[in-house]
Amino acid sequence: MLRKLNQEDARVPGAVAREIPNIARAVDAMVDALNSGGRIFYVGAGTSGRLATLDAAECPPTFGTPSHWIQAVIAGGRPALWSAIEGAEDSAKRGARDLAERRVRRGEVVVGITASGSTSYVLGALAKARKAGAVTVGITSNRKSPIARAATILIAPETGSEAIIGSTRLKAGTAQKLVLNMLSTATMVRLGRVYDNYMVGVALTNKKLRARGLRILAEAAGTSVSKAARALRKSGHETPVALLMLLNNESATKARRHLRWVQGNIRAALVPRRR
Repeated sequence: MLRKLNQEDARVPGAVAREIPNIARAVDAMVDALNSGGRIFYVGAGTSGRLATLDAAECPPTFGTPSHWIQAVIAGGRPALWSAIEGAEDSAKRGARDLAERRVRRGEVVVGITASGSTSYVLGALAKARKAGAVTVGITSNRKSPIARAATILIAPETGSEAIIGSTRLKAGTAQKLVLNMLSTATMVRLGRVYDNYMVGVALTNKKLRARGLRILAEAAGTSVSKAARALRKSGHETPVALLMLLNNESATKARRHLRWVQGNIRAALVPRRR
């Protein structure tokens, strides 16, 4: 049984790979939205909504981003995160109303996530987004579905029938998770929230993360742990600030000012090296 499940799961990365051109278009739109002061909204119901909430929630501690940059809207609200809210996904009006409450506007991005491509709640939200002038993105496992008409950009990894017919939490859910990982990660890399492949925006909120952040800082800056620790203390335990202090050989005040000028883009804040 487990081998069969694993064999079915192995089909997912290939299906997602075939959608990379469309994922790239969505990343471009997300970068443009955030660069212009806009926001990104993920909208989903059930498994899709929970995966959306997970990805949105992990961006601030991973990349040091403001919590309003990427927001999740789930059918049924917060209670739907831990229990099924029957019928919540069946109302297009509710989807439109929940998105309207976020005051979505032109130039922002709304990502609708639905394995079947026909969830009314998601379709209602996308319809509202289009009226507001937002860019709409659809993530589905059913290319020939209503969301294909509702989305400006369609991402449709065709994962095929599930090992348990009808259970979209399996391959379809895995594909959604991979796509969301790619969307948020690539967007944050493009915005300079990553240095090389180091997670330098990590929030130092507990002992484990403080140790990890120090190790990342030392490796990224190519310096000793003790020197990285001194910079981290002087920065007020802000890893991006400490990194710029080390790479630019500047004070915490100047590093913080540089980051503010470029909206947190670490790469853009680097001082060009003289040859």
